[in-house]
Amino acid sequence: MAREDNRRGGRRDRDETPEFADRLVAINRVSKTVKGGKRFGFAALVVVGDQKGRVGFGKGKAKEVPEAIRKATEAARHSMIRVPLREGRTLHHDMEGRHGAGRIIMRTAPEGTGIIAGGPMRAVFEMLGVKDVVSKSIGTQNPYNMIRATMNGLRLEASPRSVAQRRGKKVADILPRRDESAQSSDQVAEEA
Repeated sequence: MAREDNRRGGRRDRDETPEFADRLVAINRVSKTVKGGKRFGFAALVVVGDQKGRVGFGKGKAKEVPEAIRKATEAARHSMIRVPLREGRTLHHDMEGRHGAGRIIMRTAPEGTGIIAGGPMRAVFEMLGVKDVVSKSIGTQNPYNMIRATMNGLRLEASPRSVAQRRGKKVADILPRRDESAQSSDQVAEEA
């Protein structure tokens, strides 16, 4: 009977963690001076994602590095958000994320552009599964605040389907038609 419980528990663990990739963004060593010398502690910042539109970040503190990373990874898995992606490779629209003094600007990009982003933002986009994006961090270089601002901006991402549903319209009514946009750009070129 105990064997069956172990097997069931093993299956449950496999189902709960569907192949997440994780990226260690920063490790910070802090020291506390005590009577006998110094005591060191470690803080880890980790980004976790399934590279198909889900991403989360977490931080963990411990006396040892592996334990801090484990705690951060666990926290990241609990704080995951789902982000709609266009064609599974880029964002639907340009956006701005803020946290404190930090400001992140994220722009969609044509295929083949790649991830143009600074360190912590790059980790978020790679774990999210974005392949083409241009982003810029303004106001802070602190990795914690950069990631928080990036996540703030990604929460604001809205797919055409969700916008259409919210407004009670069809997706085709919201998206610009390619024929019209091509004709309007041709007219502008002729007038110039």
